Amino acid sequence: MKQIVLVKQVPAVAELAFDPATRTLKRDGVRLEVSSFDVRALLRAVELRAEHGGEVVALTMGPPPAREALVYCLALGADRGIHLCDRAFAGADTLATARALAAAVARERADLVLCGRASVDAETAQVGPEVAELLDLPQVCSARTLVVDAAARTFTAERETDDGAETVTGVLPALVTAGEDLAPERFPRRADKEAAKAKPIVALAAVDLGLDPATLGAAGSPTRVEGLETVAVARPGRVLAGDVDPAIATLVAALEARGIFAPVGAAAPGDAAPGASAPTAGRAAAARDRDVWVVAELFEGAVRRVTLELLATARRLADARGGGVAAVLLGRDVGRHVARLAGHGADRVLVADDPRLATYATEPYAALLARAIDAERPTAVLLPSTYVGRDLAPRVAARLGLGLTGDCVDLSIDARGRLMQWKPAFGGNVVAPILSRTRPEMATVRPGVLPTAPARAGAAAYVDVLPLADLPASRLRVVERRRDPSAARAAALDEAEIAVGVGLGIGGPGALPAVEAFTAALGGAPLAATRDVVDQGWLPRQRQVGLTGRAIAPRFYFAIGIRGAAEHMVGVRRAGTIVAVDKNPQAPIFAQADLGIVGDWAEVVPRLTRALDALRKSFE
Repeated sequence: MKQIVLVKQVPAVAELAFDPATRTLKRDGVRLEVSSFDVRALLRAVELRAEHGGEVVALTMGPPPAREALVYCLALGADRGIHLCDRAFAGADTLATARALAAAVARERADLVLCGRASVDAETAQVGPEVAELLDLPQVCSARTLVVDAAARTFTAERETDDGAETVTGVLPALVTAGEDLAPERFPRRADKEAAKAKPIVALAAVDLGLDPATLGAAGSPTRVEGLETVAVARPGRVLAGDVDPAIATLVAALEARGIFAPVGAAAPGDAAPGASAPTAGRAAAARDRDVWVVAELFEGAVRRVTLELLATARRLADARGGGVAAVLLGRDVGRHVARLAGHGADRVLVADDPRLATYATEPYAALLARAIDAERPTAVLLPSTYVGRDLAPRVAARLGLGLTGDCVDLSIDARGRLMQWKPAFGGNVVAPILSRTRPEMATVRPGVLPTAPARAGAAAYVDVLPLADLPASRLRVVERRRDPSAARAAALDEAEIAVGVGLGIGGPGALPAVEAFTAALGGAPLAATRDVVDQGWLPRQRQVGLTGRAIAPRFYFAIGIRGAAEHMVGVRRAGTIVAVDKNPQAPIFAQADLGIVGDWAEVVPRLTRALDALRKSFE
């Protein structure tokens, strides 16, 4: 069995610094490493080779120094390496990268292609699905287990979802992206590093792949980076030491002054609620090329709030370009959601309602969305950066040859009428404005970072029914679907006004009831965790916040027993107010928080629970 593992060399994110004078990242002296999710993919491939034989090939694309990434992979057990190294590849975005990688994979006729679910520097989660589309392979994203029956040429994988996990089966060849738990972490020994020096690495140029240079590198990239902006947040780091009760009283007063329980308006200051516009049925088809589409997402039978956020943003963008707003609604018995979408800004709703769409599956959903986009070519298509959005959007973009900006935190129209897609990178240290050369422009947007708008009373939307002829079946079969209530509640982190995070400092899972009492005092705030807590099994992976987990933007974030490692703090960089509780006065968290109490959490949190519960009730 031949396995190819796609790997990327990335800078150690925690070591990067931004130079505001030159508006560039300082890379000198920054350590380079293989992206951590790619390492998990490689380690699982090595395990599968031990079970079934064959070979493991590590494949990367990059300048000459990227060869070191392959040497590291060889030390971890890969049999040989392929290095795509040519100036023609320079400046490639995700789609141009996927084209080159797919061409190299096609030469190898692999049985299984693996890669990380995302690279930790860019966090797009696009290359894997785009390669799968270009090679016409079924894809499994965010896999945490993978079993292969080499004789039957089948595989079984468990993949993470927003509310738990699914076990799926399929036929090889296939592409699988690795989640955090796909393989246990390990590092090469000195003997492994020595052995790696004798293993072959082949360098391939664009001409070896038989690709048109115009489709590669910067020239073949449908998106481009316009620059870099720093997003550093200066926090006062006010530490309240001394007796616990006076410190708590001071903290609660400060939180009340910051409006912790004050009513929060749905719209951002200065944003006007969109007026009830007439349905767009009568508009000429040609005029629809200025429309902005929002791919609606449902969760637990209701429209996700992120869809409402996207509709409000779509209205603002469409008004700037003289177009309308259309929502795309796919699923089973979804007509009842049309009124809600209309109330929040949709002039038109494109509906595909069919039993075959009752649960999300990549291939039928991608076929429907791509066909609809290709038929009308709107000006922009927006999707949420959720499990579904990250799985679906890259597949559609690759099929249509469109630029896609993933995981945006803002969208705006510049003075020249261009859609600026603001994307964080390098762990959130900087934000890059991205422009697309193709139409429609496509973007996925993080939940919880954009405002919603008040519902439009009496608004109506015209309904278009999408054709279901020739709907492809999924090449994956779901054999088990497990809903984890704790994991499902983690989805609330994306939209939370207040969130609570826990680290190893709480001591163990026996402390969680006390922390949950604290979240209840905050009005039912969702609970987040550091990677260490998740690795210990105290909370499900969906609750992980940080470099390899979620990025959230609550107005208030309470860090309980969290040391303050950079890998976690990048996930809460956009939080409004950070409050830290830790017994170590030298913990890095205090320098990154707005307010902090030095003390044993087991003493501080119960008292803070009572004080905040009383304050919250005074607002009811």
